[in-house]
Amino acid sequence: MTVRGRGQARRAADSTAMAVAARAGFAARGLIYLLVGVIALRIAWGGDGGGRQADRGGALGELAEGPFGAALLWAVGAALAGMALWRLSEAVVGGAGPDGTKPSKRAAAAARCVFYAFVSFSVLAYAAGDKGSGSGSSDRRTHDVTATVLTWPAGPWLVGAAGAAVVISGLWIAVRAARKKFRRHLRTEAMSPRARQLTDVLGVAGGTARGVVFAVAGVFALVAAVQHRPGKAKGMDDTLRAFRDLPAGPWLLALIALGLAAFGVFSWCSARWRAV
Repeated sequence: MTVRGRGQARRAADSTAMAVAARAGFAARGLIYLLVGVIALRIAWGGDGGGRQADRGGALGELAEGPFGAALLWAVGAALAGMALWRLSEAVVGGAGPDGTKPSKRAAAAARCVFYAFVSFSVLAYAAGDKGSGSGSSDRRTHDVTATVLTWPAGPWLVGAAGAAVVISGLWIAVRAARKKFRRHLRTEAMSPRARQLTDVLGVAGGTARGVVFAVAGVFALVAAVQHRPGKAKGMDDTLRAFRDLPAGPWLLALIALGLAAFGVFSWCSARWRAV
């Protein structure tokens, strides 16, 4: 084989490895969101979620106590590390599609790489026995970080800016989901009409629910900044429980919970049909 041929073969192998890593990451993300949705659904009808937080930590605790729990935790952590590596490759060489090499796309990929690297580390640490790592309460972390930042000079402004950014991000996620922008990332030509229809339903419902949760969490951060009360900031679990306290709250939370579960299944569809 010529040097050029070996180079092409190596690049093809690297591309295949990145595709496998990405698809494993989407599958792991889907499992976490599905479990969060299930826990939130339990909370909607007056339960305490089986003693679980409706967030990533609660999902990991649910996995740990299930069949083959330890092995699943290691697999999820490794898969999320694969997702981080794939996002890193997108940041370095660009992603799929005609606009994959745009600076804005690369910057977004770099941010996602950092996020998934952190999540992967916390899951793997939890699997290795650090029970205070991946299973930590998102509410407690949010309160602690908010309380610390509020003591800084211009702390309320920083918390308020972060809250506003989360609100905008949540609305952006929800609007893009409603407009089915996710289609541009899928290999729709490889999908049957029924698969396209199902993926559309899951993508719209899941993305909208996810965006709404983000936006509401951002509103709570804004309130914490304005009132200078860190306890007003809420993590994912407290944000979801806040829906239950509204008129028709259990029904509303159940709808959001089903949406988060739908996003989990949509992530599995992405694992199958995402263009990587």
